[in-house]
Amino acid sequence: MSTQNFTLPDVGEGLTEAEIVAWKVAPGDTVAINDVVCEIETAKSLVELPSPYAGVVGELLAAEGTTVEVGTPIITFLTEPAAGAPAAPAPAAPAAEEGGGSVLVGYGTGGGATSRRKRPAERPVRSSVGVIAKPPIRKLARDLGVDLTAVAATGADGEVTRDDVMKHASQASVFRNIETPEWGTVREETVPAPQAAPAGLARGLTATRPSAAGDDRTESIPVKGVRKATSSAMVQSAYSAPHVTVWKEIDATRTMDLVKRLKASPDYADIKVSPLLIMARAVIWAARRTPMVNAAWIETESGAEIAVRHYVNLGIAAATPRGLLVPNIKDAQDLSMKELARALNRLTLTARDGKTPPADQQGGTITITNIGVFGMDAGTPIINPGEAGIVAMGTISQKPWVVDGEVRPRWVTTVAGSFDHRVIDGDGMSRFIADVASILEEPALLVD
Repeated sequence: MSTQNFTLPDVGEGLTEAEIVAWKVAPGDTVAINDVVCEIETAKSLVELPSPYAGVVGELLAAEGTTVEVGTPIITFLTEPAAGAPAAPAPAAPAAEEGGGSVLVGYGTGGGATSRRKRPAERPVRSSVGVIAKPPIRKLARDLGVDLTAVAATGADGEVTRDDVMKHASQASVFRNIETPEWGTVREETVPAPQAAPAGLARGLTATRPSAAGDDRTESIPVKGVRKATSSAMVQSAYSAPHVTVWKEIDATRTMDLVKRLKASPDYADIKVSPLLIMARAVIWAARRTPMVNAAWIETESGAEIAVRHYVNLGIAAATPRGLLVPNIKDAQDLSMKELARALNRLTLTARDGKTPPADQQGGTITITNIGVFGMDAGTPIINPGEAGIVAMGTISQKPWVVDGEVRPRWVTTVAGSFDHRVIDGDGMSRFIADVASILEEPALLVD
């Protein structure tokens, strides 16, 4: 028997540390490659770490609740050398050969990682039906109900990639509107920025553990994980992007009628439908008419520029037991009403369970925060870093409303939008919110 150390890997978020939440094994347990050994919490999500070795668990080197740096040994394994070999087989999730830090198979490296050769043990597994896909991709396919044998593979050596699975799951059905331009064939372009970005606060803020209060009337809560990441990101956004918020009160009675009809439709029998679905569809439609709300301010060595995205990775702010998460639906502009409803269901359930993968929290282009679920009428949300706009949907309640000169009870809501004034001006902001309002007032315009 030989002893093998497993170090905390970089799970593809470019982070430097994680907290050991729960061990799933104990010393003396026998494990196989890819058996889950522990659950870690990063600044973005809970991640299950698979065993890189087959053998017996030796020692747990980090206690639950402790935060360890990437590359730190966290568990040892006792392994048997392969027949005729002097040493144990190579692990399934080896450390990067250059650049430092371990990399968890299936997640890739955080930005700036150097390239390395793919070892035999890292190669994706070929199943009995001949499909080549890594374990995380197989799990994604299972979660989305995708048959991997039906997916067109575009990866090296015929490997099925994440994009292949998502594309197959989407079954793109782009909605059309004769008054609305189509999404461009180029996914992203840059335009010159009007001026340099304001200095703002220093980036890379770090939170520290509060000191003891000194009496039993005050409780000290360590700032770490999601709360630490959220606080740093919000401070950075609030003090680097000049926020402007506009809002509009809306008669959403027709939206409520449509939601009621969809709930009663056999086509939506297994799908939870809420006004958020119509709101999401409205934001996607409006963003196509005012692309700058879906853009981003980018600082480069040669100066600032604005990246205009011709696609929508729609973020949905979710309040979870672990804190605020903002997972996003990739290429939401390509989804039909029913596909978008299913995507929102999956996103919500996964976030509530604390199982949102890191990839689902990266690459967002515009965000919706549904503060109406908390009974709030309106708010001034802070823009998610890397984006130029966020829309808040308030509660929908019956109020007196003037219709054709008469006061009638109607379902009324308020939509507010905060925007990065470096990227978009007042006329664009107002036009975008007016477009969102027009769809909530008459959602039949966007029905497939």
